[in-house]
Amino acid sequence: MTIIEAIVLGIAQGLTEFLPVSSSAHLRIIPALMGWSDPGAPFTAIVQIGTLFALLIYFRKDIFVIGQGLLDGIVKGKPLGTAEAKMGWMIAAGTLPIVIFGLLFKSEIETSLRSLYWVSGALIGLAIILSLAEHKIKNRLQKGLPLKSMENIGWKEALLIGFAQSIALIPGSSRSGVTITGGLFLNLSRESAARFSFLLSLPSVFAAAILQLHKTWGSISSSPESATNIALATLVAGIVGYASIAFLLDYLKEHTTTIFIVYRLLAGATILYLVFTGALQP
Repeated sequence: MTIIEAIVLGIAQGLTEFLPVSSSAHLRIIPALMGWSDPGAPFTAIVQIGTLFALLIYFRKDIFVIGQGLLDGIVKGKPLGTAEAKMGWMIAAGTLPIVIFGLLFKSEIETSLRSLYWVSGALIGLAIILSLAEHKIKNRLQKGLPLKSMENIGWKEALLIGFAQSIALIPGSSRSGVTITGGLFLNLSRESAARFSFLLSLPSVFAAAILQLHKTWGSISSSPESATNIALATLVAGIVGYASIAFLLDYLKEHTTTIFIVYRLLAGATILYLVFTGALQP
C-alpha cells in the first residue's frame, strides 16, 4: 500500500463509516476500481480505530454521563436506577447480536461475503428496505403522530436495533444504514435513530479493531512502511469521520435519507454492470 492509497482509503473510511452508504463496500470497491489490492477485512477493522476516536470525541459528554450512570448504579446496587445507567446497559445488550453473529460467521465475513455480488446486493437490497422505513415515517408524520426521541428508547428498541446492526457484518450493508433503518421502523426520529446508531456502534467497533490489531500486530510492526501507512489511513479516517458525524446529524434534522437511498441504488447497479461486463472481477 502506498501513501496515496492510505490517504484515499482513510478518506473513504471516514466519509462513509457514518453515512448510510457502507464503508466496507467502499473499501472493497475503490481498490477494485483503481486496480489496487483488496486491503482486506482486518485493514477495515483497524482503520475503524480512527472513526472510533471521532465518535469518542464527538459524543464525549454523552459517553461520560452514561459511564458515570453505570458506575453509580453498580456502586449503589441499583444498576438500572437512572436513565443514563439504563441506556448504558441497553447499549451493552444491543451489542450482543453482532458479537455472536460475528463469531459464528467470522470466516465468511472475511472471505466469501467480500464478493462484489454480495456487496452490490447489500447496497441495493438495503436501500429498498430503507426506502420502506422512510415511507413508514412519512405516513406517520402525515397522520400527525409523534416520533420517538432518545429518551423514548427502551429495551425493545435497543435489542431490535442491535439485531439490525448484526446485518452490517455483510459488506455493503452499512452499520449506520441498517441501524438507522431499524430505528425508523421503530418510529424513532431520523436524528435520534442516527444518534443511537452511533452510540450503539462504540463497543463492537472498539472490540473488532483491538482484536484485528492484536492478530495482525506482528506483520504490521515488522514493516515500518506498513505501520506508517495504516497509521496515516487511521488518522485521516478520524478527521474526516468527525466531520461526517456532524454533517449527518445536522442533515437529518431537516432532511430524509432519500439522497443516500438513491446513491446506494446507483452504486449497487454500477458495480453489477462492471462485474457483468468483465470490467471488475467479483
